[in-house]
Amino acid sequence: MYEKHLTSPSEHELVLRVIPMPADCNANGDIFGGWVMSQVDLAGSVLPARIVQGRLATVAVNEFVFKHPVRVGDILSLYAQVTKVGNTSITVQVEVFAERFGAKGGHIKVTEACLTYVAIDGDGRPRPIQQNEA
Repeated sequence: MYEKHLTSPSEHELVLRVIPMPADCNANGDIFGGWVMSQVDLAGSVLPARIVQGRLATVAVNEFVFKHPVRVGDILSLYAQVTKVGNTSITVQVEVFAERFGAKGGHIKVTEACLTYVAIDGDGRPRPIQQNEA
């Protein structure tokens, strides 16, 4: 694997699609950033879970950028790509695009993030990622 910063969803795999609801709003009426972060964490774990075939844990949020607010009713598409596989860890780039109501198929990148996950054993300790897993 190699590291690079990605900007096109075509280079990523669609791993999650979700619609935020009014209960997910902050005091400004936009979707709460913490809700978006939780969706990114879920989406980011999909590809590493396939690789490690077992338990994993989020160990770092290396970068998280909110580019535009997320609104109630946006259709969010979360794309991910593995950028690095180490001995026990996997780094993933996640990009979030919103399809706005009335935009007739138009999409806007609302969030991008880089997260690191670690493969863990039954006791919650880091375990090596087997060469055939990566």
